[in-house]
Amino acid sequence: MNAAPTTLDKPMVDTHGRTIRYLRISVTDRCDLRCRYCMSEKMTFLPKSKLMSLEEIAVVSERFIARGVTKIRLSGGEPLVRRDVGELVQRLGRHVGSGLEELTMTTNGTRLAEHAQQMVDAGIRRVNVSMDSLDPDRFRYITRHGDVAQVIGGIKAGRDAGLAIKINMVALKGLNEDEIAPMLAWCRDEGFDLSLIETMPLGAVDEDRTDRFLPLTKVFDDLGRQFTLTRDARTTGGPARYWRVDGGPTRLGLISPLTANFCDGCNRVRLTTEGKLYMCLGHDDQVDLKQALRDGGIDGLDAAIDAGLYAKPKRHDFQIGTPAVSRHMSVTGG
Repeated sequence: MNAAPTTLDKPMVDTHGRTIRYLRISVTDRCDLRCRYCMSEKMTFLPKSKLMSLEEIAVVSERFIARGVTKIRLSGGEPLVRRDVGELVQRLGRHVGSGLEELTMTTNGTRLAEHAQQMVDAGIRRVNVSMDSLDPDRFRYITRHGDVAQVIGGIKAGRDAGLAIKINMVALKGLNEDEIAPMLAWCRDEGFDLSLIETMPLGAVDEDRTDRFLPLTKVFDDLGRQFTLTRDARTTGGPARYWRVDGGPTRLGLISPLTANFCDGCNRVRLTTEGKLYMCLGHDDQVDLKQALRDGGIDGLDAAIDAGLYAKPKRHDFQIGTPAVSRHMSVTGG
């Protein structure tokens, strides 16, 4: 199978006039942590027989590049737990500067030290690291067994290898809200960006998300009394709005799916590890690209992508008390 991009072919525009430029791919639904707001403590993961092969993920990705996608983010679960994911990174990295403007990854950082140099060599220049606390005990509680020192070591190894680092922190009422300002100060001092994220109602978990929901409008007001925050026009292709921190290079991003809906400018679709293309994080509508590729080759793949574009909704309908969809975030990809 060969879907190597050459010229822009069949650009992707949904029925609401939004051009799709950004593909997020969950290369695995598995993770070596069990964050309380994301997963249940006991998870049932997909059998390996259900997963797309890395070759199939590459072919689908290259077809999206051919049709106008300029940014791809690899995620999970934890992408670095999938064996040989480095081969996928290398293959997609060859397209950076030739159709693809950026290849990035979201990781929990536990294995970043091991893989950072290979990622840089393959063309990744920036990663997002999910880390909700700098306190060892609290980090272990949130993740159920994680070691924050291991993650910080991975972050610093990534920086030393040449990766730009952005920390993703989910704001959790009564759990880590007192750490948000210290986290921003740490990122400013270390030269990292920080994105704060409202907890999203995706999949059943063992706790009531209502108790943990912290609106970022309040968080921003609190931070504004401790830092000088200046609006920054920069965009990374995602839903965050950015501010410069204390006049320096560090940026603070806010991702607010509940208090500041960001759907009007949505340019994203998401591919799961079993080959389902979801047009919206908060809806269950999907098309099966794995089966389309296996049955109909590139023509079948194109037809399935077109069907997905036609079904892309105008917006999500998140309500914090009830899961918007039954699947967990790790299935669709962060």
